Amino acid sequence: MSPVTIARQCTLCEAHCGIHVTVENDMVTRIEGNPDDVLSRGYICPKATAMGGIHHDPDRLRTPMRRVGDSFEPIGWDEAFEEVGRRLRAVRSAHGNSAIGMYLGNPAAHSSSAIYGVLLRTVLLTRNFFSASSIDQFPQEFAAWQMFGSNVLMPIVDIDRTDRLVVMGANPAVSNGSVSTMPDVKHRIREIRSRGKVVVIDPRRTETARLADEHIAIAPGGDVYLLLAMLHVLVVEKLCDERRVRAQCSGWDELSELVAEMTPEVAAEVSGVDAETIRRLAREHAAAKSAALYARIGVCQQVNGTLTHWLVNTINAVTGNLDRPGGQMFATPPIDVARYTKYLPSGYGSWTDRSGKFKSFRSELPVAVLADEIRNEGPGQIKAMITYAGNPVLSTPQRGALGDALESLDFYVAVDMYITETTRHADIILPPVSQLEREELDILFPVFSVRNNVRYDARVFEPPADGLEDWEIMARLITELIPMPVRRLSGRVFNTVLEQLSPLRLAAVGLASGPYGILRRGRKGLTLGKVRDAAGGIDLGPLQPRLRQLIGTKDHLVAIAPPDFVAAARTLIDDARSGKVVTNPSDGFDLKLIGRRHLRSNNSWLHNIPAMVKGRDRCTALMHPADAEARGLGDGERVVVASAIGSIVVVLEVSDEIRRGTVAVPHGWGHREPGVGWLTAAAHPGANVNLLHDPGLTDPFSGNAAVNSTWVTVTAAPADAEFAIPEPEREPASTK
Repeated sequence: MSPVTIARQCTLCEAHCGIHVTVENDMVTRIEGNPDDVLSRGYICPKATAMGGIHHDPDRLRTPMRRVGDSFEPIGWDEAFEEVGRRLRAVRSAHGNSAIGMYLGNPAAHSSSAIYGVLLRTVLLTRNFFSASSIDQFPQEFAAWQMFGSNVLMPIVDIDRTDRLVVMGANPAVSNGSVSTMPDVKHRIREIRSRGKVVVIDPRRTETARLADEHIAIAPGGDVYLLLAMLHVLVVEKLCDERRVRAQCSGWDELSELVAEMTPEVAAEVSGVDAETIRRLAREHAAAKSAALYARIGVCQQVNGTLTHWLVNTINAVTGNLDRPGGQMFATPPIDVARYTKYLPSGYGSWTDRSGKFKSFRSELPVAVLADEIRNEGPGQIKAMITYAGNPVLSTPQRGALGDALESLDFYVAVDMYITETTRHADIILPPVSQLEREELDILFPVFSVRNNVRYDARVFEPPADGLEDWEIMARLITELIPMPVRRLSGRVFNTVLEQLSPLRLAAVGLASGPYGILRRGRKGLTLGKVRDAAGGIDLGPLQPRLRQLIGTKDHLVAIAPPDFVAAARTLIDDARSGKVVTNPSDGFDLKLIGRRHLRSNNSWLHNIPAMVKGRDRCTALMHPADAEARGLGDGERVVVASAIGSIVVVLEVSDEIRRGTVAVPHGWGHREPGVGWLTAAAHPGANVNLLHDPGLTDPFSGNAAVNSTWVTVTAAPADAEFAIPEPEREPASTK
C-alpha cells in the first residue's frame, strides 16, 4: 500500500500542534509538523512523534478487562457495562449518591469527549467529584472567579503583539503554553526580543529563561512578596493612570492602602530579589508600550497560589495591560464557552469534605482529600470510584495511601488505555480507542488560544469494529446509571439517542451558532464542512478587546481588591515585616523542593513509549553545585530526598541552573508498582515525588495541592536503599 498522509493535530498537550501523519501498511512511518497549521505553523515538539507509538503500543488495552485475583482477563463490552452498572447501582442504593466518587484526569480535557465526562458527573449527583485541576490550575480559576465573575475568564497572554513579556512559574518553551495556548514559543520569544524584552522569574534557569533577555532567580514561594512590592512601586511612584484604572476596576483605594508598607526593601528580604531589581521590574512594566505578566503552574502549586495569580492579573490591569493588544486578553473562540459560563454558579462552599476543612469549588472537592474520603469510615464515605484518563496514584499527593484506598473499595471502574499504577486496582477497565482513531473538533483550547482559530482533527485509522471512543464509553455508563423504569428496554432506546449526539455533532451545532457560524454570519459563516476542508484549520484573527461583554461581576468592573484576598495579603505583609515567611527553612529541612518539566515527558503518560524515555535518566534531583559540595555529594550519585512525609531515592544532577537552597524533581515517575501493564515505563521507573508532599499543605482559598511548598533534606543514599522509603504517617500540615 502506498503511503498516505493525513493532516490533524497532536492532542498530547494543550498546544494541539498541527501534524502530518504518514501511514504505510497500517503503520505510522512519519510524523512531522504541518506548515499550513494556522496556530503552530509547522512547529512540533518531540511529544508529537509519540502519537504513533501510543497507537501501536502492544501494552495498550484494546478490549475491556476484568480483574481476577491479581491479574486481568478480557471480557466483552456488553458484559462489562452490565457488571459496571449493576455494581455501581448497588453501591448507590445501599449508601447514597455520594458513595460513588469520580476522578477526571488531565488527558480527558484534550478531547471533546470531556463533554460526556461532565455529563456523567452530573448524572452521578455525587459530592465526591475530583479532577486534576486541583493539583494544577485551581488558584488561577479561583482568582478569575473573584476578579472577573467567572472561573473560565482566565486572561490569555497576547504574546504575538506584546513588547514586554514577564514569565513567572511557567516554562512555555517546554509546555508550549498552558492557559495561553502558544506553540513554538521559541519563535514567538525571538519575535518579542526583536522589538522589546523578555524576562523570566524562576528559581531555575529554565529552557524559557535561556531564551530570555533576563533571568531572575527568585526564592521558591517569593513571588507573592515580589508582586506586592511591585504594586507598591506602581502606586507610590504614581506610575498608573488612576482615572483609567477606576473606569475599568473596583478597589483601587483598598489596593493602594494594602501595599503602602510593602516596600521593595521588605520584599527583598523574603523573596530573594534585591530591592532595585523589584523597582526596575515595576517601572519597566509601566513604561512599556505593551506588557504582559504571565504566570502558570509553578505559582499555582504554592500555598499562596491564588494570591499570586490575583496580583499577576492586578499588575496587568493597573498598568493598562488588561483587555488590550499586547497585554492580557480573552479569546473569541468558535464555540464561545466563556460568554455563557458567567451565568453558572461557582459552587464554592456548597459543601465540604467530611472533615469540614476543604470547600467545594467548581462543584468539586480538592483531590488532596481523595484517599481520606475513601479510607475514613462514616456517612458519605466513598465506596466505589470511576476514574477517567487519570493516574492519581502517581500524579497527586496522597501520602502513598491512595493505592491501598482504591483496593479497599467495593467497586472501581477505570476508563483508560493502560493498566497503570492507579487502574491496576480497578475491577473493570474500559479502554477507549487511540487518539489516531478519533475525529474531533477542538472545543476547549481555542478558549485559551493566543490567536482565534478553529481546527479539525481527522481520523488516521478506522477504529476496530468493537472499539469505542471515550464519549461512547461515557454514554453507556450514563445509560447504566440514569434512573429508568424498565432498564433493559429503555436503556437501549436511550443508547440509540446518545449515539446520535456525538461530541462532533454537538460541536457542529455549537460552531453554526457561535460568533463565526452560519446562523450569525449567513452563507459566509463557518460550518463543520468548511473546517474539515481546511487542512491547517481556519485563522479567525488576533484577539480583540471584549471584557465588557464577558465580565460577570455585579458592577461589571474588575475586582482588583477582593476583601478576602486583601485580608490574606495584609497578614502576609505583617508576617513578612516580622520575618515569618514561607521562604524560610522549616523544622530542620533546609531545601525547598520544586517541580520541573521535560520536553519528552507529559505527566505520567508518555513513559511507555521507548522514544520518550531513551537517553539519560530524567527523574533526577537537580541541585546547585554549592549545595552539593556543602553536603559532600557528587553528580550522578544516588541520594535520599526526605520530607516530613516520606523519602525517595533518585540520582543527583548538579547544575548551576538552579538557585541555591532549592532542589527540583519532576513528577509523574515511580513506575514500580506490581501488576502494571506498561512494561517500558516499568523498565524506566524513576521515583514518585508525590510521596514527599503533604496532602494537607494546600492553597487555602482553592484547596490546590501546594507541591512547590515542600521543604526537604538531601543526603547520600545507603548502598542498599530502595527508591521509596516508607515513613510513619504524620498529621497533615496546617495550611495557615
